[in-house]
Amino acid sequence: MRKNQLNKSKIYTKDKEMAKELTSRSENYSQWYLDLVLKADLAENSAVRGCMVIKPYGYAIWEKMQAQLDKMFKDTGHVNAYFPLFIPKSFFSREAAHVEGFAKECAVVTHYRLKNDPDGKGVVIDPDARLEEELVIRPTSETIIWNTYRNWIQSHRDLPLLINQWANVVRWEMRTRLFLRTAEFLWQEGHTAHSTREEAIEETVKIINLYAEFAEKWMAMPVVKGVKSENERFAGAVDTYTIEALMQDGKALQSGTSHFLGQNFAKAFDVLFTNKEGVQEYVWATSWGVSTRLMGALIMAHSDDNGLVLPPKLAPIQVVIVPIYKKMEELAAISAKVDEIIPKLKARGITVKYDDNDNRKPGWKFAEYELKGVPVRLAMGPRDLANGTVEVARRDTLEKQNLPVENIDEYVEILLGEIQENIFRKALSFRDENIRKADTWEEFKQLINEKGGFVSAHWDGSAETEQRIKEETKATIRCIPLDGEEEAGQCIFSGNPSSRRVLFAVAY
Repeated sequence: MRKNQLNKSKIYTKDKEMAKELTSRSENYSQWYLDLVLKADLAENSAVRGCMVIKPYGYAIWEKMQAQLDKMFKDTGHVNAYFPLFIPKSFFSREAAHVEGFAKECAVVTHYRLKNDPDGKGVVIDPDARLEEELVIRPTSETIIWNTYRNWIQSHRDLPLLINQWANVVRWEMRTRLFLRTAEFLWQEGHTAHSTREEAIEETVKIINLYAEFAEKWMAMPVVKGVKSENERFAGAVDTYTIEALMQDGKALQSGTSHFLGQNFAKAFDVLFTNKEGVQEYVWATSWGVSTRLMGALIMAHSDDNGLVLPPKLAPIQVVIVPIYKKMEELAAISAKVDEIIPKLKARGITVKYDDNDNRKPGWKFAEYELKGVPVRLAMGPRDLANGTVEVARRDTLEKQNLPVENIDEYVEILLGEIQENIFRKALSFRDENIRKADTWEEFKQLINEKGGFVSAHWDGSAETEQRIKEETKATIRCIPLDGEEEAGQCIFSGNPSSRRVLFAVAY
């Protein structure tokens, strides 16, 4: 068995040089990320500036995220609907803070027809086809949805209204990065209506807890739950709740938000209901969403210089089986044994791929599946077949061992659970090691500039102080942690009194 394993190692070392190499994280983290997205076949830039093509492997990961989140939404009473991509421009002028927050990111449709260029230079916009009112391509759907809800809500019996939609949105970004910030991206957006303030706040908190559960249990990514400062709050919201994650380069990533909208949009669109006492009131609202930005979070939270490290719960392929052979009769014998293993794995709900393609050598395949983050790799050669063993390699630690092929399905099921937990523990340890306290301005600047990560510090609560800190260090208040405690102190910047610490970080 040892000789067989050494042979496999030689095959792997020899062929790995032919695989797609990545820039190391220590050399250039930004380039490492881009290399990984492209070389792992997750996404690529499109012909449209700032937009991406999500490739099948990347979309398969998003589909697994989407399926789990959709189940969690439905389990909490939400239903899916779909609303228009185009929103009349006038809708945005009804809620002042909302339009101010999104005005600079809006793409606007002004005409509805093209015509042949009279000079024979292709097609041009037909000047006679100008729209009476311009249409904004959806940057978010509060306005179009609340205009619709006016027709759906009349009585307290119509509430609560718990709606989610899966959609694409457009925000005209000037500096883009695949998954993290693109002009068009995919997301879900929940929009709920309630009869009381308390019920709406309860919904807002319920969803941020749901997002945190998804991030930690499925993405294996620890997050901090908190409330945004006024400067960082969603445009048009009374309060914004957030989950914040820490990436391996020490930068924070906002990974999901849930907004308590008060009655702002109900008043803007005249959405009233008759309460149980027969009195008309404005409806209370929430909105919440996560997007394909989670793909970027998944990559940066766990992956290494060899490629993706995917938590098994979100891996499109959880197990890959690679045969090692020289002769076709050896392949036939290995395949017969694999045909016994695959049904057992599938019976346990494990997604498995048998790669017997003869266009690539085993070593190349090992490196490729490592790059793609497949959690478990099984390799079987003639000696394994004779000895009743199989080589098992786990992606998270790169450890390999030869095990009896009998009951390998049971072992793999347990191993996938261990990998999921190990990935989370590793990310949690990194996060916790990179939360540091600062009590002075000099200490704060040193931590932000030299260490990165989250810095827990006192803030006087003013938007002016927050802005000055951002201008001088690029650090922003990521959140006021929900589990934080009252603690008297002095603001690190102004020296004014502060009642609690907040988390600062440089963020994506």
